[in-house]
Amino acid sequence: MSYLFLSLAIAGELIATSFLKSADGFTRLVPTLIVGVGYLVAFYFLSLALRQIPTGVAYAIWSGVGIVAIAAIAWVFQGQKLDAAALIGMALIVSGVLIMQLFSTTRSH
Repeated sequence: MSYLFLSLAIAGELIATSFLKSADGFTRLVPTLIVGVGYLVAFYFLSLALRQIPTGVAYAIWSGVGIVAIAAIAWVFQGQKLDAAALIGMALIVSGVLIMQLFSTTRSH
């Protein structure tokens, strides 16, 4: 269940971050509300996930998935270009998260 909570936290963060640009410095009401609700959802579910997932592991997953997903969302919806260095960097982040997830024995106590 804790990884479901982490997934919901990541989804909330992705939605909120995706609307930051259209919130235009928090001057547009609807995008600003979406940002606020998205981050509230994200941190609520992250707090639930942290009951069982170690903070470092949860944050590494959150960050890794977030970086790659936001870059993909910006590429598709905002026309952001990704060069080779960006793609290699994201591949290294994903590799690091996978290594932690597959091989780390870090557990909450």
